[in-house]
Amino acid sequence: MIAALTTFSKFISITGSFATVGSLLTLSFLVLDVEGTLSTSSLKLKRAVQLSAGLWFLASITNILLTLANILGQSFSDVLDLTVIKSFIFQITLGQYLFFQTIVAFIILITIGSVKKTGIVALLFLLSLLGVIAPIFQSHSASSGSHALAIGSLVVHVLALTLWVGGLIALGLFQPEDRAFVYPRFSVLALWAVLAVVMSGSINAWARLDFASAWKTTYAFVVISKIILTIVLIGIGYVNRKKLLKSAGDAIAWPAFLQLVTFEVILMIITLALGAWLSSNQPPLRGAEPAFNAALSVAGISMPDAPTISRVFLAYDADVFVIGALIFAVALYVKGVSVLKARGDSWPIGRTISFALGIATIDFATSGGLGVYAHFSFSYHMVAHMVLGMIAPIGIVLGAPITLALRTLPQGRTSTERGIRGLLIAALHSRYARVLTNPIVALAIFDGSLFVLYFTSLFGGMMQSHQGHLFMNIHFILAGILFFHVIVGVDPNPRKVPHIVRIVILFAAMSIHAFFSIALMSTGTLIDQGYFASLQRPWALDLLADQHAGGAIGWGMGELPILIALVATFIQWVRDDSHETKRIDRNIERMAALGQPDDLAQYNVYLSELAAKDRKVEK
Repeated sequence: MIAALTTFSKFISITGSFATVGSLLTLSFLVLDVEGTLSTSSLKLKRAVQLSAGLWFLASITNILLTLANILGQSFSDVLDLTVIKSFIFQITLGQYLFFQTIVAFIILITIGSVKKTGIVALLFLLSLLGVIAPIFQSHSASSGSHALAIGSLVVHVLALTLWVGGLIALGLFQPEDRAFVYPRFSVLALWAVLAVVMSGSINAWARLDFASAWKTTYAFVVISKIILTIVLIGIGYVNRKKLLKSAGDAIAWPAFLQLVTFEVILMIITLALGAWLSSNQPPLRGAEPAFNAALSVAGISMPDAPTISRVFLAYDADVFVIGALIFAVALYVKGVSVLKARGDSWPIGRTISFALGIATIDFATSGGLGVYAHFSFSYHMVAHMVLGMIAPIGIVLGAPITLALRTLPQGRTSTERGIRGLLIAALHSRYARVLTNPIVALAIFDGSLFVLYFTSLFGGMMQSHQGHLFMNIHFILAGILFFHVIVGVDPNPRKVPHIVRIVILFAAMSIHAFFSIALMSTGTLIDQGYFASLQRPWALDLLADQHAGGAIGWGMGELPILIALVATFIQWVRDDSHETKRIDRNIERMAALGQPDDLAQYNVYLSELAAKDRKVEK
């Protein structure tokens, strides 16, 4: 009985969360706005967000209690004890993630009614995505091997499915005159989401299941049913998209079109119910139960052999979440360059190469051999840290992705719509962006976080879980991108930082980084809270020496990118001075052609007039 109620509560929670995310997505990017303010046609959708968020919130609370009852093997009434509930949501990882999801639903429920700006809705949309994926890190995929593959593919699968299903649910609430603006843009999004759903779902099923031995199980039948329904949904989506393309510029037969969409929503709800059942049941294991393996149990992957150059460069353990994010970034970048080429504009090939190198190094440091060995050795972890935080960001920043986005993102569909491009411009000019791009703030995040991470219990705690390791990698990348954007970035910056200040900041970063590395090399105890010892690795047995080697690597690898940034800053300074000189010269020539004195001549005349007045006063 508890198991059935748990599955039902998960279905309600999933449906509510998908509807919430889809409605927020539509309000943020699909529906027409009026100079960044929600239009009157959005009021109905805001009420839908309140309803779905409320449903999500209540179902999440129920799901916490039912999950606790299922774990303890007790009845629902037996777990209604405040002490037991507090222990579950504050001390148990699964309870913490479920509680976080509940808090997200509550925040959206109480804030959406007063929100009027699309920018705030976009932030709520991002928060809702975090709420949806949080429990995945403690799902059945997290308990199997190949954490990065299984969890990453499931996260991508759920995100894509959320955007596809949730967006369609939200769009069903629009009036025909509004759908004409919304459906074409959603159709493009749905196409990408469908591709991600199919690919990530296939990868996750392959990683978790062995259909040769589990073909006749109920779990396999449910998976097959879900696959069939997904294929049918893709077919319906294809028909919808085809109708939209054929009717471009003409009126769509909205009643018939809405009937097809309604049928699609019903099939999606059935598919969600099957997904809720799958998430509540342990899948058949892939092959025989493996013998205990400390590395596999702790790190999620088997212990590799002692590192060599060939093994580091050839090893690969796919982190599907990071790979999905990188593919998405590359797809957007390639799309932007294609748009420029199609309209006859140019884009420097050097920027494209720089961006590609940045993406490639991120993949190598997360899924490649460097990322693999970073799980098992502190010295290799530090190499990966330096690559993610100091080498890859330079390539990304010099690729000028923000400039490319500003040149290629679509303009507003009406004269009053701010649109996606306008939303990006507003974010760049916001006070939050001005605070983040302050050189002191960027330096504090870039170098200050080193001491917070490595000289507290955070490092050991984060290394114990896939999500902690993932969070560290994301932090390294974003902190590096922010810092080098402020120092050597070619993208628009909300504040203009003088070159001399940039050079001072770089010298400060170099000094702080050296101090951190020396402090790490001088440690007499391990800082990993026993993580590397728990792996029982057969090579590099002196853990403290490996930690000291990591400090030396951090010092050596950290100085070189900063020196490169110093050279780049100096070159940019010289170029800016040259451009300013040429600008002044052009201005002088233009004024001379008009028979007007230049600025210097005007200033000299002004000084002469002051001197003449002084002589008159003396007389």
